[in-house]
Amino acid sequence: MRKLALLLFAICFVGSSYAQKAKEGHTNQNKFRQLKQELPTPNLQRTASGAPGKEYTQQQVDYKMDIVLDDANTKITGSETITYHNNSADELAYLWVQLDQNMRAADSKTPDIQPTSLPKKMSKNRFERSFPEKPFDGGFNIMSVTNIDGSKLSHTINQTMMRINLPKPLASGKTFEFNISWWYNINNHRTQGGRSGYEHFDENDNNNYVIAQFYPRMCVYDNVEGWQNDQFWGRSEFALEFGDFAVNITVPEDHMLGATGVLQNENEVYSKKELKRLEEAKNTFDNPVIIRTQKEAEKIEKSKAKGTKTWKFVAKNVRDYAFATSRKFILDGMAVDINGKKVMAYSLYSKEANPLYGDHSTRAVAQTLKTYSKYTFDYPYHKAISVDGQMGMEYPQICFNPGRPDLPDGGYSDRMKYRMIKVTIHEVGHNYFPMIVNSDERQWTWMDEGLNSYLEMLAEWDYDPNFPITRGLPKNIVRYMSGDQSRIAPIMSKGDNVYSFGNNAYGKPATALHILRNTIMGKELFDHAFKTYAQRWMFKHPTPADFFRTMEDASGVDLDWFWRGWFYTTDVTDIGIKGVKKFSTKIVDNTVEFVEDTTDGLGFANKQDKYHYEITYNKPGGLVMPIIVEFTYKDGTKERKTYPAQIWRYTDSEVTKVFSSSKQIESIVIDPDLETADVDLSNNSFPKQKEDKFDKFKKQVKG
Repeated sequence: MRKLALLLFAICFVGSSYAQKAKEGHTNQNKFRQLKQELPTPNLQRTASGAPGKEYTQQQVDYKMDIVLDDANTKITGSETITYHNNSADELAYLWVQLDQNMRAADSKTPDIQPTSLPKKMSKNRFERSFPEKPFDGGFNIMSVTNIDGSKLSHTINQTMMRINLPKPLASGKTFEFNISWWYNINNHRTQGGRSGYEHFDENDNNNYVIAQFYPRMCVYDNVEGWQNDQFWGRSEFALEFGDFAVNITVPEDHMLGATGVLQNENEVYSKKELKRLEEAKNTFDNPVIIRTQKEAEKIEKSKAKGTKTWKFVAKNVRDYAFATSRKFILDGMAVDINGKKVMAYSLYSKEANPLYGDHSTRAVAQTLKTYSKYTFDYPYHKAISVDGQMGMEYPQICFNPGRPDLPDGGYSDRMKYRMIKVTIHEVGHNYFPMIVNSDERQWTWMDEGLNSYLEMLAEWDYDPNFPITRGLPKNIVRYMSGDQSRIAPIMSKGDNVYSFGNNAYGKPATALHILRNTIMGKELFDHAFKTYAQRWMFKHPTPADFFRTMEDASGVDLDWFWRGWFYTTDVTDIGIKGVKKFSTKIVDNTVEFVEDTTDGLGFANKQDKYHYEITYNKPGGLVMPIIVEFTYKDGTKERKTYPAQIWRYTDSEVTKVFSSSKQIESIVIDPDLETADVDLSNNSFPKQKEDKFDKFKKQVKG
């Protein structure tokens, strides 16, 4: 028994010792692991290549609307007939309608989610806006919801959403028609904020109207999210279904109006002079033609017409509708050649925006259509309009933009000029993303804002090679990415929930695409893949997975590591030079020996036929990126070497590479052209530069 006990003790002791030596396992944390687990499983609607599948479907919604603008009471009244086409395989028991204006209702919950505090003091105007005697009520007043035969249709309103309770389920392949009548008070967007509204001018008591989100709009129903019926809190916008619109807009008869769609009654709304000038504009490709002049607009705005006129439009295959109208508007236009197809570029603006708008607005529209068509697809619509709306908002074929002369003599500074052109290009560019490539803006804001901001840079450079780029270059995102991590969210975050909306949804994804094109993939591979994505998803609803997969599928470049780092994390780029060793060679018994040269710096004690450098690069930052190295030789010449990002696949901390040359090296610099958004340049040079280059760099960076 004693021997048995000793034997058992020995076995237990050995087993225990062995167990102590075993290390705890871990999951795969390699930065180059694939995104298979994160991306949804491909199916017959959305393929593994990133293309729409053979069973891809989407709904269609058609609208017939009659809209009346009450200028005296700043009020809109409307009625619409909605035809909903259920192209999905599903049977639908109800439909969801967006009531965006209800965020401005007197009982809106939108103000309640915004933290507030009292400053020590504020201007009287701001005080009156913040603490009005009576809250502004700009929500929808739904007068009726009826079946097509006029009978009442059951419905339920939940803040900015309205559920249509169908009399019977809507089968796959069937349509349902119903009517809505409504009215609402238009907000002053200059004093009350908003993406739509009016601007009041005390002189002659006139208003400029830029009107959008003015009608109850159908929500998207798809196979990814089902009904996209999140409440609208005022920031992130909605994806919408494509369809056909027939819209009649009644305004004061002296107004000049622009809207989505093809105008059906030009002869009824334009004067003979304007019609003649319009025809000239349609055949002029070099300079805008003034259709209603400033002198004519100034005369019109001094007196108010008592009558009205109705502008009639038809729009095919658009996802939304907007219009702008005022008796103050000047109108100009010019034709744009898009690969042999004539497209019209227009601008509507008041005298307060001239000469800035007259000089640049329509030209910026034209340039946007040319550049974006080059990198995506030919612009499919017949026109694009830029409106002096003093905000930045986009809709199909029309957008509202800021910019007015800011100098005492009535001229404009370069700062104002470039701001106006920048926003105009951006908002016109939204015709492509998301008005045509129709991503879900509420869930993935970066898919329209980020992609659009990237293309915006290319159009800005086409407009002016010296255009001051403020967003999209790697150096411009450094301050944000190196900031307080508690206030930074990954790009793959819902737009409503990010802290720094501009940097997260616009700047960082635009920078990511710039780096992909110029540093990772190369322009040829990137441009082909990006164009493939745009053309695959024209007039459809893509998701991030469709974009990620297409970019890889069309280029043959594995980018999972890049999406994972840049889009799914808040890691930063920081690659440095940890140290350098120098080696000469000598031959002993037909063997080459490497002998370390321990002298200071990068120079060698003795002249050699070949100089060998063992360079250790480290990576304090979390992002894996290529190592771009510039070697400067003692004779002043330079040589550049780029190691692919995959050099980090076996290590996430440091890596050593040998570099050999027939010439001695004077200095080594990582990322000399600031191509990787490196957040710390102090470790990028060897020998370390005495000049505080990083501090100098930080002063130049525009966050």
